[in-house]
Amino acid sequence: MVRADLRDVAAPDKIVAATLQAFGDKIDILVNNAGVIFGRTILETTADDYAAIFDVNVRAPLLMTKAVVPHLRAPGRIINLSSVGARAGFENLTLYAASKAALEGMTRALAAELGHQGHTVNAVASGPVKSEMLDDVPKDIVEMQLKTTPVEHRHGTV
Repeated sequence: MVRADLRDVAAPDKIVAATLQAFGDKIDILVNNAGVIFGRTILETTADDYAAIFDVNVRAPLLMTKAVVPHLRAPGRIINLSSVGARAGFENLTLYAASKAALEGMTRALAAELGHQGHTVNAVASGPVKSEMLDDVPKDIVEMQLKTTPVEHRHGTV
């Protein structure tokens, strides 16, 4: 087990080094799944809030990808966990939505950059998944998402 705080710019290199030590010199897949969400009105939003969300939701996947790519065995896979919030405007979730939109833009650019090496880079926006993080999403937004979820109008599960 590796304990790392993805707000720390050194964490990706620490994680990759531990992975290589445990499993050998090649990596087949990277799943960027860490995320932060909290709601604030624009008048409550601070620069620290921006850093808190963007450091984990955008910078960490970028630095994790950078650390993994030199060890990625073709055809490698990079999967970034996005959100329907990247394309939907949910009240008081401006920073979260912006971070996930940035992640999707980064995903498309990395797909173009790494595709010629045989790697794929994709984003998954799963909708509401039962988790501690979902507890931080306003209940009216979760209910609206569930109503528009095609499969039985239910939560996803981990």
